[in-house]
Amino acid sequence: MITFESLSKHYGTTRAVNQLSVEIHPGKVTGFLGPNGAGKSTTMRMILGLDAPTSGRALINGQRYDQLTYPMHTVGAHISGTAGHPGHTPRTFLRALAQSNRVRQQRVEQVLEESGLSSVATKRIRGFSLGMRQRLGISAALLADPDILILDEPMNGLDAQGITWIRQLMRNRADQGGTVFVSSHLMSEVQQVADQLILIGRGDLIANATTQQLINEATELVVTVRSPHVLALADLLTSRNLKFRVVDEQLIEVIGLGLQATGALAFANGIELHELSAAHGSLESAYNQLTQESMEFSAPSVERG
Repeated sequence: MITFESLSKHYGTTRAVNQLSVEIHPGKVTGFLGPNGAGKSTTMRMILGLDAPTSGRALINGQRYDQLTYPMHTVGAHISGTAGHPGHTPRTFLRALAQSNRVRQQRVEQVLEESGLSSVATKRIRGFSLGMRQRLGISAALLADPDILILDEPMNGLDAQGITWIRQLMRNRADQGGTVFVSSHLMSEVQQVADQLILIGRGDLIANATTQQLINEATELVVTVRSPHVLALADLLTSRNLKFRVVDEQLIEVIGLGLQATGALAFANGIELHELSAAHGSLESAYNQLTQESMEFSAPSVERG
């Protein structure tokens, strides 16, 4: 488990992280979200002792990182986007890492196979793409088979197959009782894999909730209705001051009314329905809603003429 106790980091008058107090539990994939400059990377660096907190503590199973006897056996981390010296090969890099951290050498071949790098194990790292470097960094994080994984933007540079691989890896680790803490800007991928979400903005905690809870609370419920009488339904909704969007001549989206209430209203007024389904918005919609006041930089929306 990872614990933040009033964790803060200030750079002069700038608050990178401000009084962050949360727990990241085993058995879950916990997504760490926030705009650029929100303090995500700084927080992860403080967990690993790479940055010293101004105040508060970041603990791993109740201890600071520098108190762990063999840290790689407890926590595996990939937060820089690169791994290994350009002149090394994946095999020599991982073998040296294993030797210096009391990891059996057989484990090197296992993680090379698991990450899909066996076929390039003797190639120089300098010729690797970003996606291959990501795979190598994640291999290093997995080398000592730790119970805790900390991954900062692990999907950057990965192709579709690589994204599927890392998603399944995180899911399997959590299902086996591990703690997985991952930051990413790919909202659709986070929505698929994360059980819990921690959202920060300008160093402050915005939300700490399950993925579905956060989406439900930050987005409106939309009921999709397919009917040959869309205009009649639209008139009915207008007469009751209800929100809706007409998508086309047979499809309408009713906002905020609810599935049963929409169906009952249509039935009571003799409107034939061919489809009735409900869904909240996406994680991306929830994220944009919750972080709109925490954006350091924003661009104006572009309308097409």
